[in-house]
Amino acid sequence: MKKLLCIICLACIAFGGYAQGGQKKLPPKVFVPKGQWIAGSSVSYSEHTENNYDFLVVEKINSDGYSFKLSPMFAYALKDNMALGGRFKYGRTLVRMDETQLKNLDDENQFDINNVYQLKHSYSAMAIFRNYIPLGDSKRFAIFSETQLEFGGSQSKVANGKGEALTGTYSKSTDLAFGVAPGMVAFINNYTAVEVSIGVLGVNLSKKRQVTNQVETGEQSSTSANFKINIFSIGLGIAFYL
Repeated sequence: MKKLLCIICLACIAFGGYAQGGQKKLPPKVFVPKGQWIAGSSVSYSEHTENNYDFLVVEKINSDGYSFKLSPMFAYALKDNMALGGRFKYGRTLVRMDETQLKNLDDENQFDINNVYQLKHSYSAMAIFRNYIPLGDSKRFAIFSETQLEFGGSQSKVANGKGEALTGTYSKSTDLAFGVAPGMVAFINNYTAVEVSIGVLGVNLSKKRQVTNQVETGEQSSTSANFKINIFSIGLGIAFYL
């Protein structure tokens, strides 16, 4: 976590040095003035390919896939340093796996996973409330706390095998979440800023229903509460303050 904070600080210093030509003309202690619009987005994409790759008890991994996430955001400052708005999220994940072997630690038992295909779509709408805290008298750097109320869902399908041995499962979930995501904002110029945020705590409710081979059905309901830093929820994006 200390390394992450150091990276954020160094990035903010770098962007600040890049844009020293123009200063934000705002009253002291007011980072986002009343009446300002905020619009932005974060995008992430990753892909992977494994060819006869070994990892611990998993051998000869042959797989490929990708993950894509998009999250546009807008907000309006109702008061100085306080903004209310919304955020939308969409994600798509694909994994294909062939000829993967799992061995037991005693090297006597072996399990094969062949011809596995998984595709998942996730989507959500979120109401957000932001509170900005300037760093001293700076008009370029600030920290913020974003309170989030999210409603969404996902659809996924998993296929295993081929030919007459092909099996498939279709799943659909509905999710409700409430959480807080603190972060840091650094202005590149008078209107453009880089934002970094990380999830800290939240309450999640989820209900999932699945159908296997268009015959068997199953349901799952879960409730969870997290009060710790979630390093997998780090967000990096660009925002425009208009």
